[in-house]
Amino acid sequence: MTTFLIVIIALALIFDFINGFHDAANSIATIVSTKVLTPFQAVLWAALFNSVAFFIFKDHGVADTVAKTVHSDMISGENMKVVIFSGLIAAISWNLLTWWFGIPSSSSHTLIGGFAGAAIAHGGFGTINSTIILKTASFIFLAPVVGMIMALIISLWFLNSFRKGHIPKVISIVILILVGLFLYKNMELDAAKLTTHYESYIMKVIFYSKNFKWILLAFIVVIMAVFTFYLNTLNANKSNQWFRRLQLVSSAAFSIGHGGNDAQKVMGIITAALIAGGTITEFNQMPAWVPISCYAAIGIGTMSGGWKIVKTMGTKITKVTPFEGVAAETAGAITLFVTEALKIPVSTTHTITGAIMGVGATKRLSAVRWGVTVNLLWAWILTIPVSGLLAAGVYSIVKLFF
Repeated sequence: MTTFLIVIIALALIFDFINGFHDAANSIATIVSTKVLTPFQAVLWAALFNSVAFFIFKDHGVADTVAKTVHSDMISGENMKVVIFSGLIAAISWNLLTWWFGIPSSSSHTLIGGFAGAAIAHGGFGTINSTIILKTASFIFLAPVVGMIMALIISLWFLNSFRKGHIPKVISIVILILVGLFLYKNMELDAAKLTTHYESYIMKVIFYSKNFKWILLAFIVVIMAVFTFYLNTLNANKSNQWFRRLQLVSSAAFSIGHGGNDAQKVMGIITAALIAGGTITEFNQMPAWVPISCYAAIGIGTMSGGWKIVKTMGTKITKVTPFEGVAAETAGAITLFVTEALKIPVSTTHTITGAIMGVGATKRLSAVRWGVTVNLLWAWILTIPVSGLLAAGVYSIVKLFF
């Protein structure tokens, strides 16, 4: 590897670390604001499950999408390295700026905007994959909307389960049946590694499943569905205690989704740099150290916290209870798992913000501080173009020395 390529990889991992503490609020804001865990316990919990994502998301679809943001065949290897370097400098700068002011902007969009902006500065708009850029940009609006709708549905499902009657139980049974059918249709097994020995067969099915993430997501949904059968037998105090316990599960699930989505974006950038440097020739040749180092970096970054953004996410948008925390985090986790399967690089920040708004809206629309969300929306809209302009400026300066 050349020195410049090593510098690019180091910058990418630094960005991943910054992404961890910048986006730590996504995973821990609700669990800290509801006092289920202390801030220190919460960041350790989130960091652990950020790293666990390495064992769950094996197809690296989001990484592949990010790596193809720019048409590498239109930019020579040396120029591509300059483009990636400039994009990373711009992304790191914007992330640190928004972190300093406590603005929960998207690290994902910062990275993609920086990468694309430097490429445009090099060779014009023809160098970028407009389909990927438009898909990513569209999820600036779609991710929070999907998160909000999912959280609204889950909240109403829980609320109706508190009441006497059979309708919520029927809904839960239907959900359990649908989950079973979904797993049956989508779970692929490595049959050559399975045996008929009954004692270990279930564990072998789980371990050798090629779609382990669907088993995990189904497990979470099943827990929630089964829990709804008993909600109307619990008083307010008991139900609150149970929701505090369930929030550990929902927070862990969201942290897994966060790690699986955000670490992959840096994996895509590093792989693009390795291709440009001639170390590998195609995405499928990604070395094993790339995902390991990326998941480790985002996990360590998460342990560093991000308390200014935690305050914005956990208290300024709406007051969150353990019940609402479970609904928001579960909705966010489902959204992240599905978008990862679709290979769409979405913002975990936007997703959880929309989910928190969704649970707030179930109480009453005025429970959501819409003025705060409008300010956040402006930050989200500006992230890609501002990062792109910053990267174009950095590229112009760096090219003077190459």
